[in-house]
Amino acid sequence: MSSAKLRVAFQGELGSYSEEAAAKFFGQGFEPVPMRSLLSVFTAVEAGAADYGVVPIENSIEGGVGETYDLLLSSGLRVVGEVYVRVVHCLIGLEGAELSDIRRVYSHPQALAQCRAYITMMGFEPVSTYDTAGAVKLVKEMGDRSNAAIASERAATIYGMKVLAKGIEDYGRNYTRFLVMGREALGAPRRPKTSVIFSVPHRAGALFRALEPFAVREINLTKIESRPTRARPWQYYFFVDFEGDSR
Repeated sequence: MSSAKLRVAFQGELGSYSEEAAAKFFGQGFEPVPMRSLLSVFTAVEAGAADYGVVPIENSIEGGVGETYDLLLSSGLRVVGEVYVRVVHCLIGLEGAELSDIRRVYSHPQALAQCRAYITMMGFEPVSTYDTAGAVKLVKEMGDRSNAAIASERAATIYGMKVLAKGIEDYGRNYTRFLVMGREALGAPRRPKTSVIFSVPHRAGALFRALEPFAVREINLTKIESRPTRARPWQYYFFVDFEGDSR
């Protein structure tokens, strides 16, 4: 049997929350494959450049990640697992910087949104980047003490940066759910869950009739999300997660 490490793709740099999710799911013995975008994560797994991909699907504060849902629809990959990560955002600056120096803050749009009240209170100018850890790396490269990033404490450690404030998210119970994507299923999950995608005709009662069998069979739905089909206005695909599997 091959002893090669599993290659796991994720969006962002080392120190991102997506990498943290990968480590939580696979342990420390995997080969990280950082990617610039969610699309590139799916593409890497589909092409065999990575064995699995880890992508964010929803945040407990900001809701679903629309791009991930759209990629799920067009991809032939399977959802083979999920993992939850507690998100603790830190304001991170250069060594020697003080909180009073900061004028601009860089991070992923989701992180900026999750810290909206803090950013407003402090009078910072928010600047979007493709990744939280990537923002830390960028701030270090720019070398300007008036710049800071929002990311995890681990990202600050990796890039030798200073934590100026910790726990700056607007709501303390902040979690992100990640999906593990693969070409083939992993072993049997401890808590089996199934994800399905479907559409229904645009007429009264259609969605009710699609969901009624779950209620009749006492199957617990854990998530329902709708996304535009983009083929016709006001037509939607529905993404449903429920407890249990085909066994």
